[in-house]
Amino acid sequence: MRRITGKAKDETLIELQSATDPHTGDDHSGNGVSLSERVTLPGHAETDKLQPNKDTVFFRDGVRRIDFVLSYVDDKDGEKKQERRREFEANLEKVGLELETEDKSDSKDQKTYFLKIHAPWDVLATYADILKIKVPFKQSDIPHSQDVPLDWLSRPFRLPEHIMRPQLDYFTYPFDKAKTDFFLINDKDTFFPPSTRNRIVFYILARCPYYKEGRKDKDKTGIKRLLSNGTYTSAFPLHDCRYWKRARNAECESERFNLYKHWARFLCFYKEQPLNLIRKYYGEKIGIYFAWLGFYTEMLFFAAVMGLICFTYGVLSYDDNISSKEICDANIGGSIVMCPLCDKKCPFWKLNSTCLSSWQSHLFDNEGTVFFAIFMGIWVTLFLEFWKRRQARLEYEWDLVDFEEEQQQLQIRPEFEIQCTNRRLNKITQEMEPYLPITSKCARFCLSTATVVFWISLIVACIIGVIAYRLAVYAAFASIIKDPMRKIQVVGRFITPQLATSVTASCINFVIIMILNFFYERVAVWITDMEIPKTHLEYENRLTMKMFLFQFVNYYSSCFYVAFFKGKFVGFPGKYSYMFGTKSNLRNEECDPGGCLIELTTQLVIVMAGKQLWGNIQEALLPLMRNWWSSRKGRHHPENHYSRWEQDHVLQNFSQLGLFYEYLEMVVQFGFITLFVASFPLAPLLALFNNILEIRVDAWKFTTQFRRPVASKARNIGAWQEILNAVAILSVVTNAFIMAFTSDMIPRMVYLYAISEGTSMRGYVNNSLSIYNISQMLANNMPEAEDYWFDNTTATCRYRDYRYPPGHEKAYDHTMQFWHILAAKMAFIIIMEHVVFVVKFFVAWMIPDVPSDVKARFKRERYLIQEYLHNYEVERLKLQLSASFITEPPSETSPMTDKHEVLSDKHEVLSECL
Repeated sequence: MRRITGKAKDETLIELQSATDPHTGDDHSGNGVSLSERVTLPGHAETDKLQPNKDTVFFRDGVRRIDFVLSYVDDKDGEKKQERRREFEANLEKVGLELETEDKSDSKDQKTYFLKIHAPWDVLATYADILKIKVPFKQSDIPHSQDVPLDWLSRPFRLPEHIMRPQLDYFTYPFDKAKTDFFLINDKDTFFPPSTRNRIVFYILARCPYYKEGRKDKDKTGIKRLLSNGTYTSAFPLHDCRYWKRARNAECESERFNLYKHWARFLCFYKEQPLNLIRKYYGEKIGIYFAWLGFYTEMLFFAAVMGLICFTYGVLSYDDNISSKEICDANIGGSIVMCPLCDKKCPFWKLNSTCLSSWQSHLFDNEGTVFFAIFMGIWVTLFLEFWKRRQARLEYEWDLVDFEEEQQQLQIRPEFEIQCTNRRLNKITQEMEPYLPITSKCARFCLSTATVVFWISLIVACIIGVIAYRLAVYAAFASIIKDPMRKIQVVGRFITPQLATSVTASCINFVIIMILNFFYERVAVWITDMEIPKTHLEYENRLTMKMFLFQFVNYYSSCFYVAFFKGKFVGFPGKYSYMFGTKSNLRNEECDPGGCLIELTTQLVIVMAGKQLWGNIQEALLPLMRNWWSSRKGRHHPENHYSRWEQDHVLQNFSQLGLFYEYLEMVVQFGFITLFVASFPLAPLLALFNNILEIRVDAWKFTTQFRRPVASKARNIGAWQEILNAVAILSVVTNAFIMAFTSDMIPRMVYLYAISEGTSMRGYVNNSLSIYNISQMLANNMPEAEDYWFDNTTATCRYRDYRYPPGHEKAYDHTMQFWHILAAKMAFIIIMEHVVFVVKFFVAWMIPDVPSDVKARFKRERYLIQEYLHNYEVERLKLQLSASFITEPPSETSPMTDKHEVLSDKHEVLSECL
């Protein structure tokens, strides 16, 4: 029987249920328990197989909840794996977990076994105490924030209250098994939510041994190792229902359905995100990611509006661009002969051939760009400071204030415990713990550093190769695109050699970036695994820093070259600079007379837009196409209902690093819109459109394409916060240098206010071009004979620089205007950086990291916790004292031997798992 995966399975279920199940709505049949769930008596196995509905999250008795599922198949190495499974499952039962197996004959592929795991109350209470999981002890009496003025304006963007706040607000305290009557335990079966239950069970699975009794093989521990050696094929918690329909069992929460209906559909793009429901279903770590992504997208709206205004200013001031008019004028630009831009293949050319590129450059290189660069420096600060406040509020509302210390102490990676065989005494806990010797740590660090340096050098080598391509191919384009009035008349008017070179080089660079990314991801993971970090937090932080370092060099190095190196070390006719020396014939690139900013814009647009387009294709279109194809093949072959564990089994596994790549994608985008935003004010607008789609695509993937991840906690976005701060500071410097050295803004301002007569830009083009005597040009720099298409009586050519003309006593030396412009550029950098940094630090000082109402609530909760604990202990002491007068001593003849043996076995396995 062929397995149907993805969407095909879902549609098959819908069609079959509509044909065989009269209860196709959201109502609950009978008491809400399916037929298969009600079969509990022995001897009814055959009846259970015949039931059409197995879409349940309970054991066959319909009472015990399935907290985790393991799957496996029999293969040629079955005996060893069967022995491992037997020992592992026996140890799980000794800890107290309850197991139930679904035979392969009941699965649709007739090959897969499913082991269902249930954690009873005693196990949950024990590990909740160990992990210090916070649980409610009193309903909160602190009112929510008051309604804001003009509240009706936000109503279209709101979600129903039961979706935004799926549970009441409680005061919480770390669970203590000895004080169960202190907490609000109305029903032990529902006291711990499913996300907490699967987190506890996974903690047990990750530390439970599978070696034989009497042996102490520390490497034979944990479900991760069993998955890697193929003993089990998968391990996952269950979704509570199908995403397109509510659960039929009234005891199921149907939170997945609510998430899909109110969050994962693209038509909800203008709605707020149900962060509390996301946190309740997936855990705090995933909830924090979507909270950050949503807040980042909201802040992008303001940057996008301002960028659109600056671009609109460039369009509206199009007709006031005197410099471009002079370049395009046949009497001015058409009479200026420019020196060749490369050796041999490049001809002399008329300045008016760059008419179109000068107009394009004005759209992004105008007075509004300076304002926008300063605005983005302040925007970055506001974004980071307001996010800290938002994060602090979430930390309080989600009980994460004291979590980091617990995580550092308790969440030690099983890999660290297995690979570090050395033990030493912890001075704080006075217990023996594994540790990595300093010699091994230093050796691993040196190897890691050498590997990182090698791969970064490989990136730099690839960038140098692209630069060499630019230099070599420019001559080829120049030999093809020569006189637009004589050859390729249609294309030559719009494509200059500079533009053709820039576009093709940017596309090649993007392809190289995508190829290198494939290797970097694996290298970064390998290096981090080799270092053997102690905790999960330390592992993620190290991997984050390495991966971002790779991505930073990979994505931004080409933009840095165009912004800060291209056209800066050219030399002048007769004394040009070459990339690999004069013998290489690869002359350093010159900027277009319109400036290098338009080339930086081209580079940024291609890399940024290409990356976002490729990411969306990978995340959305490919899964949709896969589901559509599976749907076409499976729609005409309906089968019986899949069980809940089979429906989830065919979904994609959400890896431990799945969220890491989502953060990385957004932080790289953040670098594009901050580091080089002065060259492309529309970058925040592109990012805004991408992120609106990104939120719903990620939500759709989590809800429909991925298995339910194991819930995990995180109080913030981790190392990404420090990376964002570093990028924010660097962005001020890069934008200041772009405006000073890449843009033509400073030379124009110096000419306007210090040189021109009547504060007009007329004559700026002629002023910005120096003169060279063609008769003094070296033979290597001269174009070939057939390229002399201009009037041979022309004795001079012009080039972009500020140098004295031939015949002057300081011929070809820099003029005083050059030094004035250089001084103005340095002054602009210093002034802009100081202004932005002063505003940044002032804004950061004015905006506290923690809102005042959150501080007040936190202090109120701490006070109430101490008060209630004090009252509880007093009442408990009174009861103990009163009971001591009426309690008789226990009988000494009571049989306790068997009970003690069972408890000792449980204690032994429990100690191994801990």
